[in-house]
This record gives sequence, C-alpha cells and structure tokens, in this order.
Amino acid sequence: MEVNNHINYIEFKAHDLEKVKTFYTTTFGWTFTDYGPTYTAFSDSGIAGGFEHTDEPIVNGVLVILGHTDLEAIEKKVKEAGGEIVLETFSFPGGRRFHFKDPTGNELAIWSET
Repeated sequence: MEVNNHINYIEFKAHDLEKVKTFYTTTFGWTFTDYGPTYTAFSDSGIAGGFEHTDEPIVNGVLVILGHTDLEAIEKKVKEAGGEIVLETFSFPGGRRFHFKDPTGNELAIWSET
C-alpha cells in the first residue's frame, strides 16, 4: 500500500470524548480505541482518524494527516516549497509527526511509524 504523500488520517478536537464517541457510534457505527484519557481513535469510518480532547475553543477542528516513511526528507521538501513548520517532530504512541502550514495558512501534519 502506498503511504507517502497520501492522506492517511484525520484528527478532530473535542471537548467531551465520551459524548463524541457515543454520538459517532450511535449515528454512524464507528468503533473507538482509547489511547489514554485525552485521545480516542476511530475506525469503520472509511478513513482512520481520532479525537483529541481540548479545553480550548474549537476553530478549524480537523487536522488532515499525511503519511510518509521518511519524515526528515519530507520536512525538507515542505520547507523548500515554502511551507512553515509550526510544530516540530514529536513522538507519540505509534510513531512520530510534525505539523506545517502551507503557503496559504492551512495546517496539516505528516506522520511516520518510525
């Protein structure tokens, strides 16, 4: 399966994870896997994704996440093409990722299992 440069995951913000899980399970039949108290991933939706708890106001509440096998190489390409790194590479259970803004201000992320 091709992973480089493809939309791989979408991430939403939520004020109440239990409420959002109940809504999407009841309405659409999605299933959830919790990763600690502040994150839940969903499946059975057509694309993998998750909800991250936040107490902040939700503005532009979805984060599109691309997959790539070489974070360092793709980060270099993002910068060379005029993108701005807004969150440096960090590790999380399951991999690593960084966030960037495209030249028009859209924020996306790129992740890798390694």
